[in-house]
Amino acid sequence: MSAIIPPLFRDLRELAGNYWWSWQLDGPEVFRDISRSLWETCGHNPKKLLDETLATRRTELDIDPGYRTRAQDLIARFRASVQLPVEPLPGLDPRLNAEHPIAYFSAEFAIHESLPIYAGGLGVLAGDHLKSASDLGLPLVGVGLLYRQGYFLQDMDRSNWQRERYVDIDVPSLPIERVTAADGRPLSVTVLIHRRPVHVSIWRVRVGRVPLYLLDTNRDDNEERDRWITGHLYGGNQDTRLVQELTLGFGGVRALRALGLKPSVFHMNEGHSAFLTLELLREELAQGTPLAEAKKRVKAQCVFTTHTPVTAGHDVFGVEFMDTHLGAYWNELGLTRDQCLAFGRRRPDDLWEPFGMTPLAMRFARSVNGVSRKHGEVCRELFRDFTPEREPTAVPIRHVTNGIHLPTWTAPVARTLLGRYLGPDWERRLADPRTIARIADLPDAELWEMRNRLRRHLVAAVRARAFGSRTRNCEDADFIAAADHLLDPDVLTIGFARRMATYKRMSLIIHDPERTARLLTDHERPVQFVLAGKAHPFDNEAKRNFQELARWKRPIEHLGRIVYLENYDVSLARFLVQGCDVWLNLPRRPLEASGTSGQKVVANGGLNCSILDGWWHEAFAGDNGWAIGAELDDGDPDAQDNADAEALYRVLEDEVVPLFYDRDERGIPAGWLERVRASMRSLLPVFNTDRMVLEYAREVYAPPS
Repeated sequence: MSAIIPPLFRDLRELAGNYWWSWQLDGPEVFRDISRSLWETCGHNPKKLLDETLATRRTELDIDPGYRTRAQDLIARFRASVQLPVEPLPGLDPRLNAEHPIAYFSAEFAIHESLPIYAGGLGVLAGDHLKSASDLGLPLVGVGLLYRQGYFLQDMDRSNWQRERYVDIDVPSLPIERVTAADGRPLSVTVLIHRRPVHVSIWRVRVGRVPLYLLDTNRDDNEERDRWITGHLYGGNQDTRLVQELTLGFGGVRALRALGLKPSVFHMNEGHSAFLTLELLREELAQGTPLAEAKKRVKAQCVFTTHTPVTAGHDVFGVEFMDTHLGAYWNELGLTRDQCLAFGRRRPDDLWEPFGMTPLAMRFARSVNGVSRKHGEVCRELFRDFTPEREPTAVPIRHVTNGIHLPTWTAPVARTLLGRYLGPDWERRLADPRTIARIADLPDAELWEMRNRLRRHLVAAVRARAFGSRTRNCEDADFIAAADHLLDPDVLTIGFARRMATYKRMSLIIHDPERTARLLTDHERPVQFVLAGKAHPFDNEAKRNFQELARWKRPIEHLGRIVYLENYDVSLARFLVQGCDVWLNLPRRPLEASGTSGQKVVANGGLNCSILDGWWHEAFAGDNGWAIGAELDDGDPDAQDNADAEALYRVLEDEVVPLFYDRDERGIPAGWLERVRASMRSLLPVFNTDRMVLEYAREVYAPPS
């Protein structure tokens, strides 16, 4: 006898099949409140949660009037939202429409922690891009890869050396679906890898009104080695990376054709997907279009965003790899080997130059952009040899500064407070000066209470995570018990969490160990740090930084005022950006392309303290946070580190700490909160993905006349 499923839970199952719920007020909570413990066990996966909820609990909630009202309200809002037609936005070229959408290609997408196919900022940016496209009604589809084991899980051994652990993703439990043909059979395409056919399945992820299509080679009819093409994100060697990029580029275009889609624009989010240009070229040549004209037609369809301001960060492959993997394709293209290899070289006639994904993307893109004003300048200098006849200022690379999806990253308590004073749907109306002017109406008492609640929530989450981690690692009983005393909910809390590349310079926090210790141990005005992030599996220097930090903090570990959290993901990131009072960013200039983590703290009442690089270079206005160090760089990394560390200590000691602890007769830091309001006024209207996506739509996606 099958269990009775109440109609309410059938509707919740429909809701669980679309990630729209994840950025709605009360969306995660409606699922979480079915069973808090099961919600955690299921990794915040609503489909799995519903599958594993006992029939008695379903019946119990079905007759709970309070829960029914909340769930039915969310379901009604969901149906009204996703059924809205996707129509041309005001001022948008009508050629961008549902029949001819934008195809957004990315190697990673961070939609939600329950779909772990992301590593860091590139994926977060891509996920936020899709969410804003859905909110705005922009006709867009995403294309990526469904990784069998995603990015690695991070374990720190007893020597505090990072170890990587991979676990299979339970694909059947995910709220995604196989794409089928009209006859009901699963849809697939074929790509050539090592000159043999590899079959690629297509999955659909619903992100509000935007579909995200994920390609998957883990099929029984593929050889074992080919099943692992979509095994790990950024794992393996150069051979693995190359075949993944072939699958994404060639397979992605073929998947869209199999779906019957004819995009008007192909957006390459970083160079990983640049092989899509060669597939488009193959289509044109197969129709008999002359090569020169075919190249023009491909270029008219493609735009490219680069996120990497250093040459070493761009994928390049030796000629031997290209002979192995691309040889079959230049036969299909009907071109010579030299013609094909020239597409991926800055200097097409240089036979010794390796094949680069960025030159390939730039050669076939009608628009190229960096992701902040400063990054645009750096890219024009970096790629000046691509157009050697030009001065750097004339190199045709623009910028579209990154933003964040505010509903995803703003805590419910902050969204509610801002909604009360800025009006309903304030996130959609930030371009209206009248909305921003109302930030001045936020009362000190309510703003400070919001900050205190969010900091308390962060402290509770940190303690729970540390307790779980120490228990799993079989630490001694006293160390496990000490997790309950980590951090202080009333102390100035500074966050530093990101992909732990060496240039991010986490080590500056302890550049002068005695000075850092004084900040932590001050009895009247203490500071505490919450740190998180993963080093790339092959970045041993970043891993050594973890060990250096661990050795330094061991003598003062009993204070519980500096905490490193394992397994940084978007779930942990939400707690951090919502709970920290100050967000720290310490990149070595000019290596931060944009950096969006600091943008996420703003609506939550946090403040930025950052090197003048990336987005902060154009965002800092003097009264909306703090700048660290001078803008100029003398080219000596050690000297720059010393100068920036001194500037960091000076800003913290002389400005940040005194302002936080300067309280009025109500016990409120009025001067601090005035800076919070200045941060919100100047940053919220600009550094969000609604503004960013509209800028792409009107200035980048619009087809040439």
